[in-house]
Amino acid sequence: MRFVHDTLPQRVRFASGEAATQLAEEIEDLGTGRLMVIAAAPERPLANRVADGLPVAVWHHEVAMHVPRKVARAACQVAHSHAVDALVSVGGGSTTGLAKAVALETGLPIVAVPTTYAGSEATHVWGMTEDSRKQTGTDPRVLPRTVIYDAALTLSLPVAMSMASGLNALAHCIDAMWAPRADPINAALAAEAIRTLSAGLPLVKADPTGLGGREQALYGAYLSAVSFASAGSGLHHKICHVLGGMFDLPHAQTHAVVLPHVLAANGPYAPEAEQRIAAAFGSPTADQGLRALRQHLDAPVALRDYGMPEDGIAPAAQSVLAQAPPANPAPLDIHHLTSLIRAAWEGDLP
Repeated sequence: MRFVHDTLPQRVRFASGEAATQLAEEIEDLGTGRLMVIAAAPERPLANRVADGLPVAVWHHEVAMHVPRKVARAACQVAHSHAVDALVSVGGGSTTGLAKAVALETGLPIVAVPTTYAGSEATHVWGMTEDSRKQTGTDPRVLPRTVIYDAALTLSLPVAMSMASGLNALAHCIDAMWAPRADPINAALAAEAIRTLSAGLPLVKADPTGLGGREQALYGAYLSAVSFASAGSGLHHKICHVLGGMFDLPHAQTHAVVLPHVLAANGPYAPEAEQRIAAAFGSPTADQGLRALRQHLDAPVALRDYGMPEDGIAPAAQSVLAQAPPANPAPLDIHHLTSLIRAAWEGDLP
């Protein structure tokens, strides 16, 4: 056994129904006095409750999917003009992503309060889009100093979106099994995340107002993101970043659609990882485990349902081929990638 593993420095506060209290304690510990609270417009009332009583210098609600650079530049200008000394993000991956874009330029610390299972809050990965191209990178400045997890904040997340967001988290786990820096620690975290998500998401679907399933899903999303942050982006994430940037597709649904196709492609070429994924699902094979879960959750099926044009398949495959990890388990060429993306576009499940 020989590997190098990086563990990111971050505090996690996990307590259902206590986001406001936990956030207030964290801001006091940081000693900051001029906050910029970033929350998309629909999350504004929630952000107001969570940050009530804190020294907020400015509320910022201009959030967009995939963090367009012009949106990031505008947010940076707001931060500078109000002389803020810390960022608080309240929302999903797009909101966290915008806070990261501001931190990348300013170096300001982030306290993240997630309301979905996106997982961005637990990684040092940033991403921005411009001219239909998504650029990603890693930088320690964008890793939130602290994450405040409160499952009660996810209760307003509709069931369908909860399922897609949870499957996005599941994609982090599965990609971490064979990503460029995959190692036994990543695999252990990812396997526990698969087990937890596959148990928690059906509970959320059965009882959307219950905290038990949502706590499991949120815990699993955190573990999945930690494993992904260490292992790096595998084929699945390269595909989804290309598709999201080129066609402005919804992030969670895109990941949910693409995942079974990448698992089917890579599984036969990574038998040890495939067996570990299968065991985490409690299923004879990884494909069967994911298929059963997706059917139970009524998972998204086809990229064309979310606005991807058919004539985008070929250019997307070319772009993915240029960015695909060289050590991907399955051999990659333009024919295989085109077939995979077309199947995901059509909803032709493996």
